This record gives sequence, structure tokens and C-alpha cells, in this order.
Amino acid sequence: MSEHRRKPPQQDGGRTAARRAAQQPSVGHTTPPRETTMSSASVPHSDERPYGGRAEARRAAQRGGSRRRMDGGAGSGHGGRGGGRRGGGGGGHEGGGGQPGRKRLIDYPRRGKYGWRRWMPSWKLVSGLCLGFFGALMTAATIAYAMVGVPDPDKMAEAENNVYYWDDGTQMAATGGERNRQNIELSQIPMDMQNAVISAENKDFWNDSGVDPVGIGRALLNMAKGEDTQGGSTITQQYVKNARLNDQSQTLSRKFKELFISIKIDSNVEKPDIMAGYLNTSYYGRGAHGIQAAARTYYGKDAKKLNASECAVLASLLKGATWFDPAGATDIHPRATPEGNYKRAKDRWNWILDEMVKDGHLDAAERDKFVQEGFPMPDPVKKGAKLGGQIGYLVDVAKQNFLSNNDLGVDADDLAQGGYEIHTTFNKEKIKKLEKAVTKIQKENIDPKKRPDTDTHVQFGGASVEPATGKIVAIYGGEDATKHFTNNADVTGAQVGSTFKPFVLAAAMRDGVRDPELGPEQSLKQRTLINPDEAIYNGKNLLRINRYDGEVWRDDTGKDHRQVNDGDQSYPDMDLREAMIVSANSPYVQLGMDIGIPQVRQAAVDAGLLEDSLTRAEVPSFSIGISSPSAIRMASSYATFAARGEQRDPYSVTHAKKNGKTIFKHKDAPKGAFTQAVADNVTDVLKDVVEAPNGTGGNAEIPGRPVAGKTGTTDGNRSAWFVGYTPQLSTAIDMYRFDDDDSKKNREFLKMFGTGGQQKIHGASFPSDIWKLYMSDVLEGEPVKQFPKPEPIGEAVWGGGAVSPPPTPSEEPSETPSSEPPSEEPSETPSDEPSETPSESCDPWEDWSCGDPGGSDGGKPGGSDGGKPGGSDGGKPGGSGNEGAANEGAASEGAASEGAASEGAASEGAASEGAASEGAASEGAANGNPVGGARR
Repeated sequence: MSEHRRKPPQQDGGRTAARRAAQQPSVGHTTPPRETTMSSASVPHSDERPYGGRAEARRAAQRGGSRRRMDGGAGSGHGGRGGGRRGGGGGGHEGGGGQPGRKRLIDYPRRGKYGWRRWMPSWKLVSGLCLGFFGALMTAATIAYAMVGVPDPDKMAEAENNVYYWDDGTQMAATGGERNRQNIELSQIPMDMQNAVISAENKDFWNDSGVDPVGIGRALLNMAKGEDTQGGSTITQQYVKNARLNDQSQTLSRKFKELFISIKIDSNVEKPDIMAGYLNTSYYGRGAHGIQAAARTYYGKDAKKLNASECAVLASLLKGATWFDPAGATDIHPRATPEGNYKRAKDRWNWILDEMVKDGHLDAAERDKFVQEGFPMPDPVKKGAKLGGQIGYLVDVAKQNFLSNNDLGVDADDLAQGGYEIHTTFNKEKIKKLEKAVTKIQKENIDPKKRPDTDTHVQFGGASVEPATGKIVAIYGGEDATKHFTNNADVTGAQVGSTFKPFVLAAAMRDGVRDPELGPEQSLKQRTLINPDEAIYNGKNLLRINRYDGEVWRDDTGKDHRQVNDGDQSYPDMDLREAMIVSANSPYVQLGMDIGIPQVRQAAVDAGLLEDSLTRAEVPSFSIGISSPSAIRMASSYATFAARGEQRDPYSVTHAKKNGKTIFKHKDAPKGAFTQAVADNVTDVLKDVVEAPNGTGGNAEIPGRPVAGKTGTTDGNRSAWFVGYTPQLSTAIDMYRFDDDDSKKNREFLKMFGTGGQQKIHGASFPSDIWKLYMSDVLEGEPVKQFPKPEPIGEAVWGGGAVSPPPTPSEEPSETPSSEPPSEEPSETPSDEPSETPSESCDPWEDWSCGDPGGSDGGKPGGSDGGKPGGSDGGKPGGSGNEGAANEGAASEGAASEGAASEGAASEGAASEGAASEGAASEGAANGNPVGGARR
């Protein structure tokens, strides 16, 4: 066959194409086979690229390589070896220089594609990568979901105030705890509030799974459009952020953590509980955490009383109170001005109302009504006024009452954690009226600028107690609890003066006076119960006070005690009723000695005074008020007389709750302090103090209404009181001067001579003015009740040297004798013997200048501390406070500090209703507040 004969065509380019492909450098510079030399290589080394160059050769090799591999195994030896190991020509099994490389896992850039197609990933690649990515993402999410636990509610997010309530159940104050928050049940949150936040924050709340991808997308889209947006976070997510994480940061890790916890919370917590938790933990500005605190802060009402319009305003605050509180917040950001905030708040308020209508939560007609009424402007900001005015004093009294009486062991540390609801007995209207009365009298009469020496540091205190219940319904603690830090209604150290005398009278009728012929300790049968109208006592000024057995009372230095009456006025022998009416001191000081100081003290305690508020010195002036009980306790103890002898401790907390459960409830525990006869007689006497023409309490008379009361003023004119009551209400008012500056040492009660432009202050002046003004106002419209008529009680006695009337049988003997001898004999006996007796021994009751009538019953008189009655000058009869010791800077029961009276005159340090003694101070003074006795 001719070599020029046409060969049959070969598939895929044939041998020629294969040979051409083998000649291309693209196959690589291979090492020549061992059987050949470089000179015998079948393919010359050249850069010449026939048939379109290297790329074309490669394509040709790809087209033809497969066929040649299939049938090229039997090629000639030279052909099989022509290409070396990867031989060209016919090639063997490994022949064909165009064999493609191994397949890649990811064909990118794409093999066999040119131009932009080479860089366009195939759909297989895209699908595979997407599936792989989402698979990995799901795996990671599953692992993360499993690893993230649900944290317990954050303690700070649950921190609450203690909430104090008025007697009508409305909130009085929220204080204590770490945050202004009061958690409430969802049932106490109006549905309008729930709907407002749903429309504004999370429309699909009731149906979503805790997270809302659609909501997130919608928020992003609206943000891109510049429209008002709902938050991308759901209510559940916000609740988790507030209550579980307490983390407001915007980090990616916090967002993912919040996402997973939200899904778990939604699976384990009911939607209503999530809603309640969200509204209770959200911050609304002005320091208010939670919806209840917000309602109180912005609208002065409980959350349950909010209307839909007000709810829309509070819902707008959740977007950022700094920018939506109409009051502005320039202290936080200079651009948060009241004008700008008001516009933003009003616009969002309108928008929320519109959204509520769209969502079917609000009728269009109701929405129009709210719009016509206008934007519900919140209350002005009350900075620092949470405990201002009387509120701080009220909270203090209620807190102490709760801590002292709860039987669960709740202490101050527990209370400081917050979360308690404390319901008080305080009546808002009575508090206002008492404060109004004090303020009026003070402004009209006290002028520190005009009279700086006498009108500075003037203080008033007061308290009202219901006799039938013991409830403390009102107090006046001072001008402002944030300025004056001592509660004047509580213990202040101000002595009570003659307002103490009713306890002496009660003791005389209940315990009786002792028989002077018997020992000091006597049973009730050995004593004589007195009748206030028939018991006659000496009313002389500077009366020398005796022991019950007639011996002169002396202090441990041997000095006697001479009692001063107010204004140095002497009275004739008088019954105890009259002595109370005019507030004569001598009769009641001697009466106290006849009864016994321990019995008088016990009567005061039984009436309701605290034992530790009474001076422990057993001195004569104890009976005229050298002790310093609080106004609350004085009102309460007088309430015992109004309640016909039934004593109830004053209380200010009716019940307390924790987490909605009642943990404390006041229990009424009346005690029989006095019989009705004793209490009614005390009331009847005190009634005359107010109603009698010469009574010291006439200034407190309320026309058409029975009033019983007593005035009191201490020596040195350092404090003045009026304590009085009607059948419905008992009220105590006190007045004194004391510097509030506690940085000053040795502070003392200041004298009130010239205060208010008056020569001296009595209980019958400003204190009774306040009492009458307040009681007239607070009892207006109340039914008029009368005091019961007292039953006769006790017997006639004569004390303090009072002369008893001649015996009634003396008239019969005078008529029977008709002869001269019988008439002469009696006439001589009285004329001789009595005339000689006075010449030898004077009567110590009548003539205080005569010699001392005897010893002191074998023991030192008086006080409770080793027999010393007090006094700062070596035990001189003066000071009784603090057990007779001088107390630097103390305000109670003090010791004489202004020197002792000398040469028989009452010194400044002696009680004006106190004792005057040659060289002796009066019955002591508290920090310069002599306590020797009481004035009217």
C-alpha cells in the first residue's frame, strides 16, 4: 500500500493531535527515558507552538487522550516509549500527555472555563457551600443553646422599696431598699398599659416564641426608610435583658446570649408572667423602676388607676426617659430640654394611641376623647422631697413600731433589703390639719429676725391618739424631716411639767395615801383612798415638804425642800380639784410624798408612759413633771383616762406584707390600768381645768364640746405643754427651744422668757392655741360625745399641814351643859394647854422658818441612786435628771447647771413651780434645764 494512501480518520484528533500535544511544554519538561538519549528524542525542544499554541494543544490532548488510552496499549515499542514514562505516540496505559489531573474537592476557579465563566462558581458549589454553612450554623446554635443556662433573676432587678401606706390604703411613701420599685401582680396593671407596650414594642408578643425575626427585619427596614420603628427586640428579650442579665451593653456576645435565654424563657415561663416581669423591671426615668413606681412618680396614683392616655405616656418613656420625659433631663444631656422632650413625648403619645386603635386595643372614639382632653402632663419633678415635710417623721415612727412589735424577727437589716408593704394608722387629713395649726401659730407669733435672742431655735411637737383603739392618727415632728432631723413627736428630752399631775391624782385615788403611824411599805387596806373634792392640802408658796409621816424631807446634805408655786403665789388650804384647776404645786408635791414616789411612778407607767422616760430620782418634784416622755406617749396616757381606765399602747402599723402575704398584724391588747371610777374622776377634774373661770386651760375650750386637759410649764421656762382630750381623740402639744446644730457641745434647752413677744411662755399660751385650732378643725362635723358622770370615790384627808374642820359632834356637848361649872372647865383647858404648846414647838406645816421637827426616819431621803435625790452640787436637792448627775449636752432628766438658789430665794435654776431652798438648787435641770418642778 502506498505510503501516501489516505489513512482512516482517528477519533478525538488522532495520533497527529496527540503527537502535537506531546510536543507542547505544557505537559511539562519530563526527564527522558533511560533507553533514549537527548539526541534521539522524538520531539525537538522548541518554543514553537503549532496549531494555535499551547492552549490549543491542551484542548486537543483532552479530546484525544481518552481514546488513545483505550486502544493505545499495543502500540509499537518506539511509539510506546516515545514519550518516556508518560509516553507520547501510541503510549501505553500511562501514555497520552493530555491526561487531566485529579479532580479537586472544590472546583474553583473552574477548570475548563475561560474568562468570567472561570470565576463564576457553579450552582453545585453554591448549593454545597450554603448547605454546609447553614448546617454548621445550626450545629453551633444547637451547641450554644444547650450550653447557655437561664440565669436566676438579678438581685438588683428585683430590689424594691418598702412602701408605707396611709390609713385609707393609698401610698404614703416608698423608701428603703436599693431601688424605687414596688413589684405588683399583673392583675394590678391595667390592660391599657399592657396593650400600649404591645402596640409600641412588640405587636406579636402573645404569639411569638420569644424572638421575632420578622420584627427584627421590620425594624431594620423601617430604620432604612427613616420611619419610626418598633424595637428589634421582643418584650421577652427586653425582660431578659432587664431582669435576668441586668446588662444594657450592645455587645454581640450579650445579644446572642439574650437570644438563647429568651427562647428558653418563652418555653418555660407563661406570657402573662413575662409581661408582668417586663413592666415591673423596666426603667421609666426619675428613679422609678417598675410600673407602680412610675405611676406614683409621674401621676401620683397607683398603677391600677391609670387610664389609657396616661398609659401611652408611660409606654413612651420605655423608648428612653431621658428624651421622652416632658420635664426634660438636661442634667443628663444638654439637648434633653423640656421643650424638645415635650414635643417628642407628645408625638409618640399620639403615635401609640393610633397604633392601639389599629391593633384593636382602643376605640377610635375613646382615642379622640383623649386627644381632645390634651396631653396628660405628668406631675412636676419632686427632687429630694420623698421624705420631706412630715413624711420622714411618719416613716420613722412606723418603722420603729414595726421592728419593735413583729414576732417574725424582722430586723433593721431585713427591712433595709426592701419589699415590705407597711400599712399605717396615719390619717392624711389629720396630719395636714395638725401641721397647718402649728405653722399658723408659729408664723403669727415667732419671728427670729425681729427677736433673734428669744425666737430662734423654737420647736413644736405634737401627736394625736384615738382613746378607743390606741391608733396614732397624727404627729407633728418638726418643720421638715429633711431639715430638722429630730422627731419632736418622739422623745426629745423636754420635761412635761404640770401635765404630770393627773398621774399623781390617779395614784391617790387608786393606791391611796399612807398612814403616818405605820411603816413606809403599806398594803391597800392600810392606806386611805382620797376623794379629789374632800382631800384638802396646804397651798402655801415655799411650803416645806415632809415625808408621809410628818418628818421633814431632806436631801443627803441635810437640806430641806421648799416648794415654789407659779408666780410665787400662795393659796389657802384647798381641795385637789381646785389645786389642779389653778395648777398649784405645793399640794401635789406633798400628795406625791404621802402616796409614795414608786406608786406615782407606777400609775404613770400604767397609764401608758414608758418607764425609761421617767427620772429615777425619788425626789419631791417628781410629781410635778421633771421627766421627759414623748408627745406620743403623753397623748396616749391621757387617752387612757378618756377610755375610762382602759390602756392601749399607741401603735402606728396595722399590718405588714411581704410578697403579697401578710406577715404582721396588730393585735388589740387593752389593759385595765384604772377603774372607771378613778379614770372618770380624773377626767372630771381635768374638765374643770378647761371650763372653770380660773382654770389654766381655759384657752383650749371648744364651745359646745367637752374638753379635758392640763397645762404644763417647766422651771426656767424651758418647755411648755398642753395635753387634752375629748371622748374621741387625745392630743399633746409641746414647745421648747433647742439648737439643732449637733456640732455644738453642751447644748441645752433655752429659756423662753420673751419668746413670741410674751413675758414668759406657759402651756396656756401657744401650745393650747395650737391644740384648740387643730382639735376644732379635725373634730368639725364629728358627733359631740359627753364624758361619763363620775361616781363618788375615796375619803376626805388633810395633808401638808392643812387644818381639818372641827369635829361635827362638838355641837351636842355645847348645848347639853347648862350649868356654869361645866362650861368653865373646858374653857380653861384649851386656853392653857394649847397656848403653851406652840411656844415650845412650832408647826412645821404653817411656819417654814421654825426649827426642824426631827430626823429623817433613820435614813437619807430621796433619790434612787444611793439615796441621793440628784443635783449637780454635791447632791444638793435639785437635779433629778439622769439620776441627779450633771449631763453634759444631754437633753433629758438633767442636772442643775445654773447654780443653786441662795439665801432662801429660788434661783434661775430652781423650778418656778419647783423647790426653793437655802443654798439649794431646785430639783435639777436637764442641761441647764432646771427640773425642780412645773408651772401651769
